[in-house]
Amino acid sequence: MEQFDLHANLIEKELKKNASEFTREDIIKYITDHHIEMLNFRYAAQDGRLKTLCFYIHSREYLELILTHGERVDGSSLFSFVEAGSSDLYVIPRYKTAFVNPFTEIPTVDILCSFFTNEGKPLESAPEYILQKAHRYFQKTTGMTFKAMGELEFYTIAPKETEFEPTNQKGYHESEPFIKQNAFRNHAIQMISQCGGKVKYGHSEVGAFSDENYTYEQHEIEFLPVPVEETADQILIAKWVIRNLAYQYGINVSFAPKITVGKAGSGMHIHFLAEKDGHNMMLENSKLSDVAKKMIAGILNNADALTAFGNTTPLSYLRLVPHQEAPTSICWGDRNRSVLVRVPLGWTTNANMIAVANPVMKNNSISKPEKQTSELRSPDGTADVYLLLAGIALSAASGFIMPHALELAEKMYVNIDIHKEQNNKRVEELGHLPTSCVESANCLLQKRSLFETENIFPAGTIDAIIAQLQKYKDKDLREKIQNDTLALSELVTQYLHYK
Repeated sequence: MEQFDLHANLIEKELKKNASEFTREDIIKYITDHHIEMLNFRYAAQDGRLKTLCFYIHSREYLELILTHGERVDGSSLFSFVEAGSSDLYVIPRYKTAFVNPFTEIPTVDILCSFFTNEGKPLESAPEYILQKAHRYFQKTTGMTFKAMGELEFYTIAPKETEFEPTNQKGYHESEPFIKQNAFRNHAIQMISQCGGKVKYGHSEVGAFSDENYTYEQHEIEFLPVPVEETADQILIAKWVIRNLAYQYGINVSFAPKITVGKAGSGMHIHFLAEKDGHNMMLENSKLSDVAKKMIAGILNNADALTAFGNTTPLSYLRLVPHQEAPTSICWGDRNRSVLVRVPLGWTTNANMIAVANPVMKNNSISKPEKQTSELRSPDGTADVYLLLAGIALSAASGFIMPHALELAEKMYVNIDIHKEQNNKRVEELGHLPTSCVESANCLLQKRSLFETENIFPAGTIDAIIAQLQKYKDKDLREKIQNDTLALSELVTQYLHYK
């Protein structure tokens, strides 16, 4: 078996090389050999959705031209901060992101693009470029690479079937026939993988219930750690694939953080790690390293402000309530789902578990994986994933600069269920996440200097985010509608397909 035979990315498999090594000539060869007729430029705008510019390929010269020099677009229609009087921007393709479009009847290759100004410089306020700058800052500060992966949770909404109805809030890892949309989710995983996404696994999640007309099933697709820029690209493409596929299936999907009162909300948890010379730096002698603790301390120290990037609608704060497997207190712990940053179970044991499960496996020649991560559990699907990951990377880097980071990490560690009433005294000793967009905006206002370091987040970008959050005027909204089913339903409808 050759090295690339099991690769899911169709272009990687054909070219027998990793996407990170794609050249212009590689893209042209694939297009020529496979009789591709169209090329789509793709890019994320301010609304967080994937935009499209379509080219019909009528000659090799034209293909070479657009792959080399890109095209111009109206930036003022994509970003509110671009003035109509000087709105032209260049979109330039990034070859490593090329994939075969799985939905078009006409054979088509899609490719993600970056924005450049009329002077040929990267657009400082473009979310994708902000993330690039943040990662460079992390690398310069720590000497390490920042890797991340997302857990993408969503609900499918389909006409109700009376046979084998799901058990209310018992959907975790459920199988057919009690969960009906496993096949849909697995089809989505296949397509995401063929588009270049590095998927770890998929499964049904806790949320499962029916009303008079519809069945609601919660699902999750989790990715593998990759350099943080690729993390954002993969989540962006995955959401696009899931929505398109749902449209074909005749069902609805939503990444909204809350669907209704009393049911599990959907998050977009972000796992992170630092890597140096190809090695995961989160463990030292099978225990959590000081590197990991410094990153955790930096993120916790700025966790309230990070909600401005990761929890961007009033609906977000109906999820961040106690007793719903969502964080409220700013703390961390091992294997603890009540905390804000969880250190999940890692492969630290020396036990030969595979031999116990399979007595025929006397010798195991495969070494233990370096898979340890830490997981930020507050973000949800309303996030601008590029800005969120940029904020997380900057916060993690700050843990290497701030004094007493290790002492701060120790102070915020908990090994209890922080939501239980008997632990209220410990809760009072901890900081708390914002309860509204307005409060989140105030937190960002107080801590904006970190994100504006070296103009990584331009001041105008921070101003725009704060202004947008303040517009919601939702300071007391959570208390007013938390038990008002009709008001919540209207809010869900408003933000069902946000971002």
